[in-house]
Amino acid sequence: MRVGILTDSTSDIPREICEKYDIEVIPLKVMFDKETYRDNVDITPEEFYKKLKVSKKIPTTTQPTPYEFVQFYKKMAEKYDSIISIHVSEKMSGTIASASSAKASLPDLDITIIDSKITSIPAGYIVMEAAKAVKEGRVKEEIIGMVNNIVEKIRILFLPKTLEYLRKGGRIGTAKSLLAVALKIQPILTVKEGEVAPYKNARHWNRAKQELINIYKNVFNVKEGGTVIIGHSDNIEDAKDIEIKAKDAFKPKEIYTWLIGCTIGTHLGPGAVALCYLEP
Repeated sequence: MRVGILTDSTSDIPREICEKYDIEVIPLKVMFDKETYRDNVDITPEEFYKKLKVSKKIPTTTQPTPYEFVQFYKKMAEKYDSIISIHVSEKMSGTIASASSAKASLPDLDITIIDSKITSIPAGYIVMEAAKAVKEGRVKEEIIGMVNNIVEKIRILFLPKTLEYLRKGGRIGTAKSLLAVALKIQPILTVKEGEVAPYKNARHWNRAKQELINIYKNVFNVKEGGTVIIGHSDNIEDAKDIEIKAKDAFKPKEIYTWLIGCTIGTHLGPGAVALCYLEP
């Protein structure tokens, strides 16, 4: 039985990995005033960050429509017997609602929709592992079980350079944003139960970067030899610094550093970094 993997563009998987593992990606849309772009189709992340830095208004985003999902599912059904559709947390986006509506209109297709309960690089890692399992010849039920297991274990910590984008996008309250600026606090954020949530505060950016490592090592008490995934919104310098720290702290078997895409970049703003670690 041939299994196809579909995700959405918030997973932030580099194009070369999608091509290598035959991952299909349905794009969300980013809107700068009256201009609408399909994430990583009409505009690349590199082009997006250049545009974001000079834009007077913060762009907005929207999920794919049910009709767009129907078109993706129908096309994939020409090649695959089953489709596993893994998407951004339903508490963050209406993407899963659109996917579910599309599935309901296609009762003859074998479609399994999975809520990753997260977004960006950890979601991308989950999707990549599912696609690797397909290449290894594992059956659909086994892949779904593996994905659900990773969903329950995976964590992310991230540092926004500013809370302005999260505030205007409705992901964090105005009072918290203003208080952080006034006290020169660098918040460390996470995703909890499918939503962005504060984890702790640090007093300086550099201290906060080190704290990402310390939390995984001393609070989560992770074992060495796992997988490190680092994300950044046009901040490769700090991403590389965290990569060096993570290699030393975790002795990982593999490490990925990915550029955060247009949709998540809209809500995080430029300059953010994120760290995800999965134990062996």
